[in-house]
Amino acid sequence: MISVFDITLRLNGFPIKKAKTELNQIINLSEEEFAVFLENKKKEIVDFHLKNNPFYQELIGNKDVQKWEDLPVLNKKNLQKPLSERLSKGHSKKNIYLNKTSGSSGTPFVFAKDKYSHALTWASNIMRFGWFGIDFNHSYQARFYGIPMDFIGYQKELFKDFLSRRVRFPVFDLSDDVLEKFLRKFETKKFDYLNGYTSSIVLFAKYLDRKNIVLKEICPTLKACFVTSEMLFESDKKLLEKQFGIPIINEYGASELDLIAFENPQGEWQVNAETLFVEILDENNNPVPKGIEGKIVITSLFNKANPFIRYEIGDIGILDEKSTPQKPILKKLIGRTNDVAVLPSGKKSPGLTFYYVTKSIIEDDGNVKEFIIKQTKIDSFEIEYVSENELVSEQIKKIKSAIDLYLEPNLNFTFIRKTVLERTNRGKLKQFKSYI
Repeated sequence: MISVFDITLRLNGFPIKKAKTELNQIINLSEEEFAVFLENKKKEIVDFHLKNNPFYQELIGNKDVQKWEDLPVLNKKNLQKPLSERLSKGHSKKNIYLNKTSGSSGTPFVFAKDKYSHALTWASNIMRFGWFGIDFNHSYQARFYGIPMDFIGYQKELFKDFLSRRVRFPVFDLSDDVLEKFLRKFETKKFDYLNGYTSSIVLFAKYLDRKNIVLKEICPTLKACFVTSEMLFESDKKLLEKQFGIPIINEYGASELDLIAFENPQGEWQVNAETLFVEILDENNNPVPKGIEGKIVITSLFNKANPFIRYEIGDIGILDEKSTPQKPILKKLIGRTNDVAVLPSGKKSPGLTFYYVTKSIIEDDGNVKEFIIKQTKIDSFEIEYVSENELVSEQIKKIKSAIDLYLEPNLNFTFIRKTVLERTNRGKLKQFKSYI
């Protein structure tokens, strides 16, 4: 069978074969060899950006960096500058992978990865999904994600779905009528796995529970379900296992970095130590002992286009006491939950729908720094945002038309510009909150 997925990556300039080879070599290193590899990669990526990245040079300034702990801890705010000011020498929009994120944190920015580093991300994904018998070239995916609603973005995504052997279940409307249609697809198609936003997949499982249906009985080809982007609570995991009748695998990642942790077949949340270096730090940026919670700070060991060195992702986590540098285990992740919006028509939309809505205000100029959306009544929402300049009527019109498209018409939105946004007691910015 033709490996369409691999071929597509190669045609887009991502050297997947080379990336798979290197990843394989890293995995097969002995403990001693891995320790040397890690120190070398850390030094190499810092040296590269100090020589080739003006943004990182400026950040370090005249600071005397003698050891790793002397390096500054970056956050998204540091990176909210036009991309052209953050790209390393030798990198331009022609030879990078470019994307934008607001993620679940509500802090938008545009980021870049060099093509080899992005190929390694895919190699890492391929390997981890392979632990559960899933092969991106041949396995058939039921994808619970959003989709851009503009014509070109929509068609592009559908074409990518076709090449990647996946059927998309858009998550903007999760009312019972829509979930019933989803169910019909599982009756007629031979899916190998589900993949998508936690909250959406949980809503589907709750629907199956009400109908007293086990998905595996309707679609016997199913092997596994992978949930991402939001916290998976233990009670929800039990519900998914019961209603799907297949293993539920928890994934934690960030589009600007990579897969960060992925549940292995032993049920451990294994941290990706091959392409990332993950630290857990206290408020003063000092490492905390294993078993103690702290800020998750990540270094991308291969990305030469943008420096993600000691990058604070905005989540709190705990590393297991049995972690080793080669196999760190994430004991607990705190954060990343999203409410569900219930709309006047009865439609239910997960909080992450607003990621697609707000993509319309994320520009490369870094004007909008942060935003949160609050549902105050069934038909009323407030968007609180921090920005250098107030949103103009043209931008507000753009957002309103995105709201009509992704949610439904006749909703009332109030835009409130603020100097600072309220955060959870753990310092996390919750992008969407329902007060009804």
